[in-house]
Amino acid sequence: MEKIIFLDRDGTINEEVNYLHRTEDLKFLPGVPEALRLLKEAGFKLVVVTNQAGVARGYYTCADVEHLHAYMNEELKKYGAEIDAFYYCPHHPVQGIGIYKKVCQCRKPGTGMLLQAEERFRIDKAHSYMIGDKLLDVEAGVNYGVPGILVGTGYGADINREIKEKGEKPLYDFYAETLMDAARYIRAREGKTASAVLISRPYGDK
Repeated sequence: MEKIIFLDRDGTINEEVNYLHRTEDLKFLPGVPEALRLLKEAGFKLVVVTNQAGVARGYYTCADVEHLHAYMNEELKKYGAEIDAFYYCPHHPVQGIGIYKKVCQCRKPGTGMLLQAEERFRIDKAHSYMIGDKLLDVEAGVNYGVPGILVGTGYGADINREIKEKGEKPLYDFYAETLMDAARYIRAREGKTASAVLISRPYGDK
């Protein structure tokens, strides 16, 4: 079984840019490559799941998305933080054009992209997570059956503040100011889980 970190892209990994599709506009958020490397060193596979309504609206093409992802991975490789798989939804139920105007299961908060990842990975849901800066990201994780972590980059800080002001119970399991904070939380949580297993097997029984 494989531990997976499902990651939103825009506002979580890179700076939020309106309909990002050009490589020259890609800028990683501070500390992101290091956070991704930390997660990989902890044994996680990194899987990006991103809504790309710009394709549906005709602003850019699927080829543009895939080119950007290839470029992104070349840059992340320099840090030892390569993404293991990218999945994207090119649809929009209202604003889509032609074949891209449809109600689909892949657009978050739907779970289609996460289910698609099961074709490649044997996912251990008990030790996998979904990280994003929007409620639809963490909702996709919850719908799939993994803990959701909201990061304060992108839209996350405003969302978390609004929920606190309203006194509502958040949908997400944890709020992290940055992706590095999220990575440290996950490593600490997984460490506690491993310790609990060792305690339950005091003589190292298998």
